Amino acid sequence: VQIDPGKIVAVIDTELPDNGDLLSPANPVCHQIADNVVTFLLSEMAVGRIPPEFLPLQSGVGNINNAVMAGLGESPDIPSFMMYSEVLQESAVHLLETGKITGASASSLTVSASSLQKIYDNMDFFANRIVLRPQEISNNPEIIRRLGVIALNVGLEFDIYGHANSTHISGVNLVNGIGGSGDFVRNASLSIFMAPSVVREGKISTIVPMCSHVDHSEHSVKVIITEQGIADLRGLSPIQRAYTIIKNCAHPFYQDYLYRYLENAPGGHIHHDLLHAFDLHRNLIETGSMLGSFCIPFNKK
Repeated sequence: VQIDPGKIVAVIDTELPDNGDLLSPANPVCHQIADNVVTFLLSEMAVGRIPPEFLPLQSGVGNINNAVMAGLGESPDIPSFMMYSEVLQESAVHLLETGKITGASASSLTVSASSLQKIYDNMDFFANRIVLRPQEISNNPEIIRRLGVIALNVGLEFDIYGHANSTHISGVNLVNGIGGSGDFVRNASLSIFMAPSVVREGKISTIVPMCSHVDHSEHSVKVIITEQGIADLRGLSPIQRAYTIIKNCAHPFYQDYLYRYLENAPGGHIHHDLLHAFDLHRNLIETGSMLGSFCIPFNKK
């Protein structure tokens, strides 16, 4: 972008480092999600949908993504791989050091101060393994699709049909932007979303009848993974997707309510009860917990 030099008031040279924060240690839920992701990717390799040399990975940021990348690095059955992502975070630096990641392309680094200093101190090593590109390239849909990138991203909530909310708590409070997930999810060869099945000690379910906000539609979300299990949604009808998500990803505390909602909701190709689609969210607002008195055991059809 050309700038009129006459409009530049000053240029400030600074050596102040970025103030990247160190992520908190992964908890058992993060580790179980990571194990489930590794299990799924190995099963894809076993049937030939992922080639023996693997495919480039895109990873979002945060504790879950960091734990998943660490889990991939620790698995002896996952081969060395490359990353094609918008951002590289803490775990990527370690995996580059060990050789598990052979090369990484991104537009920025989101790492702790110690990891950033490690890169500076070993610039010859990392300069041959990390390429930072403009977002027009790192997030380019055609390149993502051509490379066959596997997208690994975290969602806040998912509805029973596979729509994903990545940005707004209860549909109104922005907790983060959509970031690069909007580019990668829609164009990846395989889009995987991850989340704990519940948060706030079970008061909130991440699997709900209808998302309070939608960033990624059911047509882009191919796999949902929680610590409870794996929901492979490819090739399934809407009702099949709903049963698969409830059975494999929802917390047992909420499964009964979700099954009951699905089986009692009117509709055709998709079943929804618009009078009760947001009962869990309403209960959270009124009582501080989605659970309330809804989850009463019943016999599933």
